[in-house]
Amino acid sequence: MGILPKTLEYFSNFTGRSLAELDTEKEKGKKIAGVYCLFAPVELIRASGMIPVGLCGKKQDPIAAAEQILPSNLCPLIKSSYGFAITEKCPFFAISDIIIGETTCDGKKKMFELMGQIKPVHTMHLPYAPTSESAVSFWLQEIIKLKEILEKTSGNKIKQEDVKHQIKLQNEIRRLFQKIMSFFHDKTISISGMAMLPLMESKSFFVNPENYIEQLKTLIKEMEDLKNSGALNSSSKRILLTGTPVGKGSEKVVKLIEECGGNVVCMENCTGIKTTYSLIDENEEDPLMAIAKWYLSIPCSCMSPNKGRMDLLEEFIKDFHIDGVVDLTWQFCHTYNIEAHTVKKLVEEKFKIPSIHIESDYSESDIGQLKVRIQAFMEIISNK
Repeated sequence: MGILPKTLEYFSNFTGRSLAELDTEKEKGKKIAGVYCLFAPVELIRASGMIPVGLCGKKQDPIAAAEQILPSNLCPLIKSSYGFAITEKCPFFAISDIIIGETTCDGKKKMFELMGQIKPVHTMHLPYAPTSESAVSFWLQEIIKLKEILEKTSGNKIKQEDVKHQIKLQNEIRRLFQKIMSFFHDKTISISGMAMLPLMESKSFFVNPENYIEQLKTLIKEMEDLKNSGALNSSSKRILLTGTPVGKGSEKVVKLIEECGGNVVCMENCTGIKTTYSLIDENEEDPLMAIAKWYLSIPCSCMSPNKGRMDLLEEFIKDFHIDGVVDLTWQFCHTYNIEAHTVKKLVEEKFKIPSIHIESDYSESDIGQLKVRIQAFMEIISNK
């Protein structure tokens, strides 16, 4: 799909570079907090002097080990996460001093109980009705509990000014991602989803926010230059990917879409741009309240009602000039599976564009079947 910005190569080996930096910081006495989900407030973790890092859970390899303890009819993300922990094959898990969990589903909630036998785990309990009157106050109390845990683990008192500073830094990163993704609002411009995937994953692994911000700014400058030269032009059909997380090791659907002639120009899922489209309120008097409100607004399928996800899909379908929507559900993820009906209705009835719901796992056993389905889907788009 044409010339790629040079800085994307920097992000292609980002996890290895981050691990080396974490080792250095660990030697200096820094504490590491391993996180699995978007609901772990990184602003608060960083304000404590600790470094948040995303943990492994997107590969098939450790699932067999996990199934010796966990049931086989469980989401592959949960089994992969736990398998990495018990096999000690995730260096980010090994280097973490504490794991910050969250109750985004019953399977993860119970898995964190078992994981707590391996390493200290603090589980944050989410309110599932984000629009209820008590939701924000309940979640604020969970944020306060986490603050106390982080202070105890890090040995540092979390100051309000440090929290506000971290909010500004994370908001700047979100603004830069908004700028990066705005390039794809031009329907003649594309970079493959596979090329963008390492960049999307890097949001969970950077050690130094200031350095990360400079790299993002460099990428934006390169994209601007390539756009002006016409090097990013593409006529491929524009696909929006929504649903469960994808990443290195679980990217087979992204790869198949692009092998079949599509271009994944927007990944709405939580490993994509779900948390970059809005900012934490920097003017809120209480920064913990600002954090609580923003994180509670994340439109995860564990929330009910989850109107925010449909609103976001509407916005992205329009902004990215989407030709078709692929809704991916990892097996046994009941919340996303149930929402698939609502997604299909929105896409096909309101926008009159094709959609397909794919239910799969991390293995490659269904690659052939998936390719046939995606090829047929792309033909439908091409014939519209």
